[in-house]
Amino acid sequence: MTYAYEVAVQAEAALGEGPTWDADAQRLIWIDILGSRVHTFDPVSGRRTVMATEQHVGAAKPRVGGGLVVNLRDGVGLYAPGGESSGDSGDSDGSSGLGDFRWLHREVVPGRRANDAAVAPDGALWAGTMRYDEAPGGGTLSRVAPDGTVETVLDDVAVSNGTGWSPDGRLMYYIDSPTRRIDVFDFDGQRVGGRRQLAVIEEGDGFPDGLTVDADGCVWVALWDGGAVRRYTPDGKLDRVVELPVPRPTACAFGGADLTDLYITTARTGLTAPHPLSGSVLVIPGAGKGLPQPAFAG
Repeated sequence: MTYAYEVAVQAEAALGEGPTWDADAQRLIWIDILGSRVHTFDPVSGRRTVMATEQHVGAAKPRVGGGLVVNLRDGVGLYAPGGESSGDSGDSDGSSGLGDFRWLHREVVPGRRANDAAVAPDGALWAGTMRYDEAPGGGTLSRVAPDGTVETVLDDVAVSNGTGWSPDGRLMYYIDSPTRRIDVFDFDGQRVGGRRQLAVIEEGDGFPDGLTVDADGCVWVALWDGGAVRRYTPDGKLDRVVELPVPRPTACAFGGADLTDLYITTARTGLTAPHPLSGSVLVIPGAGKGLPQPAFAG
């Protein structure tokens, strides 16, 4: 199958990440981790907004009732609805910031920052961290309940990345990028067990980064330094490869009114001669069928 990409958002994000379809607002949310920016994009009107955070931001997800939950350098926080700076060109510097902010859970660890996060079927946030130097064992994966209760699930992670759930909610997929593995856990609604390998990315094909699960239960994975997105079946078989012009795709998510368009964030950080589209958001119309993503219940 041949896929044709389009440019959804032309940008020069240092580390574009975390695409998430906000079903209530019918827009895409994505971030620039190192730029400390949360972006939104409405594919119907073309309207874009840029919102500044005071710290590096690893993920931003919709909340029930509006606003955002954000995985920041020093913990997880909540933004109230409103406060967006807007501009159809997408060139706003976001200096007006987001709405009212409060910490839900604050844990300052020198040398560590937030990374990818995902909202589980029960509305809890599964938030990852990593050290800036990517030292093995320096990161974590934690479950953050809507009331702010935190449980560390994995405490020996290097670069905590893609997390997602099967359509029936009984499996959780997870990536610690330097391992080159896509792992799968049994999931009982709140806890995980029975960790095992779903697939491994061979050396030379890049590193697995962000992921999303489609309505067929297949796992789509962006390959950092691999210039591609791959789709794996629930039994770990590689069945589709989407080649991209940029070397560092970071994550993917289905969006659009019918959840059939695959949005892909990209990065330009660390590239001596980045591709002109590095840092932009790409989209592949009609790539498949995604799953509705729950909002954070806090």
